[in-house]
Amino acid sequence: MKKLIETLRNINKIEELRKRILYTLLIILIYRLGSYVVLPGVDPNMLANLQSQTSSGLLGLLNMFSGGAFSNASIFALGIMPYISASIVIQLLGMAIPYFQRLQREGESGRRKINQITRYLTVAIVALQAPGYIANMISQLPNEAIAPFDPTITHPSAFFWVSNTIILIAGTLFVMWMGERITDKGIGNGISLIIMIGIIARLPFALFAEFFSRMEQKGGGLVFFVVELAVLVLVILLTILLVQGTRRVPVQYAKRIVGNRQYGGVRQYIPIKVNAAGVMPIIFAQAIMFLPVTLVGFANSESLTGLAAAFTNINGFWYNFVFFILIVLFTYFYTAITINPNQMAEDMKKNGGFIPGVKPGKKTAEYLDNILSRITLPGSLFLAFVAIMPALVGQMGVSTAFATFYGGTSLLILVGVALDTLQQIESYLLMRHYDGLTKSGRIKGRGPAMNMG
Repeated sequence: MKKLIETLRNINKIEELRKRILYTLLIILIYRLGSYVVLPGVDPNMLANLQSQTSSGLLGLLNMFSGGAFSNASIFALGIMPYISASIVIQLLGMAIPYFQRLQREGESGRRKINQITRYLTVAIVALQAPGYIANMISQLPNEAIAPFDPTITHPSAFFWVSNTIILIAGTLFVMWMGERITDKGIGNGISLIIMIGIIARLPFALFAEFFSRMEQKGGGLVFFVVELAVLVLVILLTILLVQGTRRVPVQYAKRIVGNRQYGGVRQYIPIKVNAAGVMPIIFAQAIMFLPVTLVGFANSESLTGLAAAFTNINGFWYNFVFFILIVLFTYFYTAITINPNQMAEDMKKNGGFIPGVKPGKKTAEYLDNILSRITLPGSLFLAFVAIMPALVGQMGVSTAFATFYGGTSLLILVGVALDTLQQIESYLLMRHYDGLTKSGRIKGRGPAMNMG
């Protein structure tokens, strides 16, 4: 406690850091308030069916990512996921289309163009998703809920459809803008923080619901609930190890004498993360798994059949099998675009460094690539296993809402984003010669792996 109080005092002493944290909290407050602003023409007192529909299953996950805005028929109902989907498409195009490859090599100007294209694509995706969301919302609400100021209206007008489609598009763009503002003027990665805040907002409800169900309906009592919490803590610790795990590669720097001073002649280590891609494979894979329910207009999974039903059942075999494979593939994909062994080998060569027993240049790049491949495989498998753990826990009687925090997208994003944000805060403290957040003064975050745009 004393360490925490001292850290808070040090944060308050750094004006820039204090302003950035307050700015971030202000944007988050606006986002949370916006998730309760209901679409015009909808009675907020008649959302029980919609909230029941999104209490579990794939729509429950989508509702959690939006911080409950989906079930509230909010102006932020579609949240940030359309922007994530657009980012996936653009990054995949960067692997296949020369134009996007050229933009990626143009530095800052190319990045701005890519961001602009991503925004346009986000608008297109929301424009396709919004009518499906509105249609599903109408099907879940009684007629009088759509036009509370004129009960004689039994069918929504064209104006209702067009205006709310535009509002949903504007809502997603505003959420995207808030995320970018946090990244530029706040602390942490804004898009990631917005997703994390949405998840945290659902945790208290899931926790209390599981507690009362254990005490009343499911049985097991307090002892079983405590066991569930202990397992959850264990999973959190394993997730932190996954996020922070590294392999150190020794690099020897040759002696160089410039004037009367000697440089080099020391051994250093390059830390290569076991999970260099961070939580991005999880976010990308989850965005793709949302496609089936989006394509069928956010329909209730219980009314679906065939492939649509299989890929909207988050506890089913095929959903989790495909989810597992996608995470492994995206881990390799994101690691490849995050870490460049050729560039690392070239930088070492320029600075007079070499890996003992390995020739500089091409051989060093091949050596680093081999290490990366070997540690990425177990890292990706473990990441995928943690991601599907909620389905396994759900088979043991844990409620779906609470099971989503036993690993899965929720826990990985919470841990990853929290560590990344704390790392940035610690960097500010250490630069001003204050003690960090830990005794060692180091928190391992994900760095560039968390950037989304």
